[in-house]
Amino acid sequence: MNRAVVVGAGVLGACVAYHLARSGVEVVVLEESGPASGTSSATFAADVTHLKTPHTYYRLNRQGSDGHRALAEELDGPTWRHPVPLVQWADSEDAQRTLHERASRVREWGHDCRTAPASVLRELAPAADPAACTVDEVVVHTGTAWFDAPHLVHSLLDAAVRRHGAEAYFGARVTGLLRSGSRVVGAEVGERSWSADTVVNCAGPAADQIAALAGARLPLRHVPGLVAESAPLTEAPLTAILSAPGIDLRPTADGGVLALSWEVDARLEGAAVDGLPSELHRRASTVVPGLGESRIADARIGVRPVPLDGLPLVGEAESAPGLYHLVSHSAVTLAPVLGRLAAQEITSGRPPEELDAYRPGRAIGGDVQDENLRSMNSHGPNSRPQP
Repeated sequence: MNRAVVVGAGVLGACVAYHLARSGVEVVVLEESGPASGTSSATFAADVTHLKTPHTYYRLNRQGSDGHRALAEELDGPTWRHPVPLVQWADSEDAQRTLHERASRVREWGHDCRTAPASVLRELAPAADPAACTVDEVVVHTGTAWFDAPHLVHSLLDAAVRRHGAEAYFGARVTGLLRSGSRVVGAEVGERSWSADTVVNCAGPAADQIAALAGARLPLRHVPGLVAESAPLTEAPLTAILSAPGIDLRPTADGGVLALSWEVDARLEGAAVDGLPSELHRRASTVVPGLGESRIADARIGVRPVPLDGLPLVGEAESAPGLYHLVSHSAVTLAPVLGRLAAQEITSGRPPEELDAYRPGRAIGGDVQDENLRSMNSHGPNSRPQP
């Protein structure tokens, strides 16, 4: 294995490019826009490993989450990983029961979480209004973190280029794939082309389009998601990830708050976006009152590439050898482990057992296996699987 072309410079593309270049492969990264300019720049990017099912997928996410620590030590620079606890609560007896059942399940899997009195909010997240939690108990996950995904991408690409000789081209939209018989042997950008032993498809929501250039099909759907970021809070910063009814919140690097709501996302498809960032901000302010004095600094819509069963698509499709796909709805958490395993497989030719369940050619029925995605699907028609 001497040369690879990586299509896409989001978290997965940057991570696999880094690992390939580090192993001695000549790597070329082709990105239509700029680094982390797509979904990686418009993602909530918090560790929600506790929501992942089945157990094998939970373990893969655990490897990804732990892999961020190892990568940060390896790159030896300012980190993109920000460890904070995650606090969850629901707004009905049934929802609370489900929350506690999930907590019990992941504790059996070795996950570090506990139930606690709602008063723990005063300690873990002083910026939150205790009155926003109307139940007696919350679930607290420790060992969690939120990730600065653009920082991660820039750190990985910088290391791949400066330390290991990779090349990166931005504003380079892949318009074709080179073929030798059925095998993909390179990529084209306009009149320029690059030959490769393997082309790695990390194009995120455009991954199915790249696959189609080789006559392959990826079972993907495209789900829009809105995140709104506040200006820095003027008083106490948010010090935890909060998963409250109808709104999820996490800190930002400059002391602001990033907000996401699947209920709001359900209104994106076929509806005007106007007013939705303000709706996110209003919901967030009911949990963190200090946001009422803050403005919305930025609002971004990212298109999530979501495999139909919720699980990653990793590896070559039988119809297009030489084109290695790397697509996941949970790309930020999984990037360290998927990037490493994919690079290992590409360079050695030996398939890692950890990837057996995620091959693009697997049979995918109507059932969504990832519980996190099932929860998202339940909030609106735009998130339901398409036939």
